[in-house]
Amino acid sequence: MPSDKGTIPLESAIFTFMFNISAFLAAATIYTRYKIVEKKNRTYCFSSPALNLVSFFLGLLGCIGMSIVASFQGLNVTVVHDAGALLAFVCGSIYTLLQSIIFYESCPQWNSLWMCHIRMIISAVCCAAVVLMIVCASLVSTTKLEWDPSEKDYVYHVVSAICEWTVAFSFIFYFLTFIQDFQNVTLKISIEIDGDIGKKN
Repeated sequence: MPSDKGTIPLESAIFTFMFNISAFLAAATIYTRYKIVEKKNRTYCFSSPALNLVSFFLGLLGCIGMSIVASFQGLNVTVVHDAGALLAFVCGSIYTLLQSIIFYESCPQWNSLWMCHIRMIISAVCCAAVVLMIVCASLVSTTKLEWDPSEKDYVYHVVSAICEWTVAFSFIFYFLTFIQDFQNVTLKISIEIDGDIGKKN
């Protein structure tokens, strides 16, 4: 599993640090994508605002799941760790699927059809891998680092691990498809202060 080595001292600290950074960057990417769709939708009304909002919250839940996975080690707090992984993978895969639908709705004004197809293929692979991962992981009777190929649950463990890596790379490749959309976007932070706070009587 990707998080197996994160249970060993030193490696666990690095794993936690890097995974939390990844969760933060993913959340920032998801927020940026949400604001882009919201802005474009005001002009062209190509998609339901509710779909964009649901997708946004599911994406954030997936990022929270990533942080839970990083903070609670698999062998020490297995239930919490697995719950975080389930939250990250399930919410993340649904997020990619909903975003793919939004991409199709915005085609051809904002996206090419071939790019929409690529995103949908990645989403389909991601969702299929999540389902297979959950099925195989539920058939594994024990949680440990070292496995012997002769053990009865070894095959389920390997398939589950392969699916977990497949989902992880699917998220990475899916986010990479956002690059073209982000190139012409400028984000600005606006701060407004109500009242004359600095005024002295």
